[in-house]
Amino acid sequence: QVQLVESGGGLVQAGGSLRLSCVASGRTLSSYVMGWFRQAPGKEREFVASIYWSGGGTSYTDSVKGRFTISRDNAKNTVYLQMGSLKPEDTAVYYCAGRLIITKSYNDWGQGTQVTVSS
Repeated sequence: QVQLVESGGGLVQAGGSLRLSCVASGRTLSSYVMGWFRQAPGKEREFVASIYWSGGGTSYTDSVKGRFTISRDNAKNTVYLQMGSLKPEDTAVYYCAGRLIITKSYNDWGQGTQVTVSS
């Protein structure tokens, strides 16, 4: 099991940027896929982006393509979500999550960090 701790959320104006960080501990991540999810008030949690720890392959939901970038720092065991051109509809609690490559479900979750985008 991997322990995940997010940080970097906050209040930002529309058009602004934020970088979220997720520090992982507890096991090696070489066989993991790390993801970012978000949940807005009254809505279901949705996938935002993911990255293969080994190899760095990435995936994004359509609504954030070209605005968000997921990356990782192997030395720091940290996953980042660089968010730009933020919109009010990006307002949500953002969660970091991890899963083994061989599984489909994310089993390891952080506590979440609030991102609020004002218009």
